[in-house]
Amino acid sequence: MKFLPPEIYAHFLYEHHTGKKLNLNNPVEFNEKIQWYKVFYHPKILTQLVDKYGVREYVESKIGAQYLNKLYGVYDSPEEINYDELPNKFIVKATHASSYNLIVRDKEKLNKVKTTKLFKKWLAKSQYYRTGQEWAYKNVKPRLIAEKLLKDEGGISLIDYKFYCFSGEAKFLEVHLDREQDHKRGFYDFNFEPLPYRYVSLKKSISSKVEKPSNFDEMRKLSEVLAANFPFVRVDFYSIEGKTIFGEMTFYPSDGRKDFIPDEYNKIIGDYIKLPKLKNGQKVITEID
Repeated sequence: MKFLPPEIYAHFLYEHHTGKKLNLNNPVEFNEKIQWYKVFYHPKILTQLVDKYGVREYVESKIGAQYLNKLYGVYDSPEEINYDELPNKFIVKATHASSYNLIVRDKEKLNKVKTTKLFKKWLAKSQYYRTGQEWAYKNVKPRLIAEKLLKDEGGISLIDYKFYCFSGEAKFLEVHLDREQDHKRGFYDFNFEPLPYRYVSLKKSISSKVEKPSNFDEMRKLSEVLAANFPFVRVDFYSIEGKTIFGEMTFYPSDGRKDFIPDEYNKIIGDYIKLPKLKNGQKVITEID
């Protein structure tokens, strides 16, 4: 499948979703810099880090295997999945995409024919990349992984703790609540005081107080270890009965489409990202300094 060149496609994508003109020569706002990231920032390691299976090796080497969720299996095709070997509850994820997840709470009730069709759709090579041309996903091998289905202390939907890290320093975090039923999110400082910006409607924003987890300082520290050497990356963790479990690393939150509200914070947060410069006729950056 042919695509528009990234430096052209990014302009259409950005203007369509934000209503603003994209300046790749001098990006200022957060999402402008995320588009720049997609077009020009191509260190090979990014392909490993967005791979739901490949990132496990990186996490183990940097902070230790104890922070990884339990892995039941990795599969090149749906037909390789042996459901008899899986527990009654588990989650299946596509390794080469974002939000391609299937939660199974009772495998006896699982329609395997429909599930196989769904997984085959996920594994179509360009299915995810073509949407936003997020470079890091372009060459990820399409696979499936089955992992332990996590629960928080109350046995309900997990809370996501997403650390926005700039040049290896976590500046703030985003919290996601109740993804399955009433998904809400909000931004917080490290004292868990709400920050004065959002990128979703007020209806979808957290209005209740969020308690600081007991292992928060550990999650923050680990996020910075994983984020070292990158101008920007969001590092996600879960807290399971005080135990820290790695989630994922994200280089293009919301594909660089959702502006912050109020508008002034698009530049304020954009200023946190110190983009590397293209040197000596470089078209893209392929190595990390």
